[in-house]
Amino acid sequence: MTIKDTPEEWEIRATETPFTGNKTSVRTDDVVMPDGSVARRDYQVHPGSVAVLALDEEDRVLVIRQYRHPVRQRLWEIPAGLLDVPGENPLHAAQRELYEEAHVKAGDWRVLTDVYTTPGGCDEAVRIFLARDLSEAEGERFAAEHEETDLELARVPAGELVRGVLAGELHNNCLVVGVLALLAARQGEGLDALRPALAPWPARPFES
Repeated sequence: MTIKDTPEEWEIRATETPFTGNKTSVRTDDVVMPDGSVARRDYQVHPGSVAVLALDEEDRVLVIRQYRHPVRQRLWEIPAGLLDVPGENPLHAAQRELYEEAHVKAGDWRVLTDVYTTPGGCDEAVRIFLARDLSEAEGERFAAEHEETDLELARVPAGELVRGVLAGELHNNCLVVGVLALLAARQGEGLDALRPALAPWPARPFES
């Protein structure tokens, strides 16, 4: 038996968009269930995101501490951001986020993993990259605004982040998935066996 997610789309009898925001919206679909009944499903429509687990030569991960208003916490995270342009190359978006949030560039990029963050209520898809061979980016630092004006940067040993995740001390989705995927990749075929940075991404197709 092959364990693999597969595309499928059930019939939609009616759809509406009761709310449209700056970056996301809320959609309501009337979906035909397997028994023929119709159930209403509300979900957030999201453009998609990228995140970067940037690993330096001392096996430290570049992390950012940022206030997140919906959960009323200041969370440790890895650099991440929205796919602002439909069809945008996710690698280019990840490189941009690493530069804007940490003023860092990387010489080696690979796909660490792809995830749906909350598929029961949101269609957000995130591609998490592994970035290595880090160095300081050229030019001026990106002009931050809003919550990003209060960012705190750090480089934390990967093992310490794994410990924090399992202890329930770190909660950001991309950080949790990223550091555990890093650990799993190392225990498996190794980091060099990860998918290339331009590997296809059916959830958010792009032109290379």
